[in-house]
Amino acid sequence: PRHGRGGQGVIAIQCSERNGNLVGAVQVSDDNEIMLISDQGTLVRTRASEVSVVGRNTQGVTLIRLPDDESLIGVASLDSIDDEDEELIEAEADGDSPEAGEGGEPTQPAADQSDQEAGEPPAAE
Repeated sequence: PRHGRGGQGVIAIQCSERNGNLVGAVQVSDDNEIMLISDQGTLVRTRASEVSVVGRNTQGVTLIRLPDDESLIGVASLDSIDDEDEELIEAEADGDSPEAGEGGEPTQPAADQSDQEAGEPPAAE
């Protein structure tokens, strides 16, 4: 919204003892995810579609509760991961590697370092 001449700006969110200071604001759509990061390494990841939409000049919604000695230091918007990508990530975490590399071509193993140290070229396949 526009504000008149000599104005002090527009209130984005009410800061109080209940909700503390504003750490960050990101614009998201329903297919994004939000990640909250604390100073002691706590991470919370949630779908943007699960967060209630509130107007300006409100106190917002609670997404994370932290102990008194911990504070929120960052907020980030992430693209959501579809089921196919999630399966690939899980397979890589388990130590499985896909049979084919980029473009469907087979992946080439790295040359043995002992051969290269001896000054011999890698063996041709």
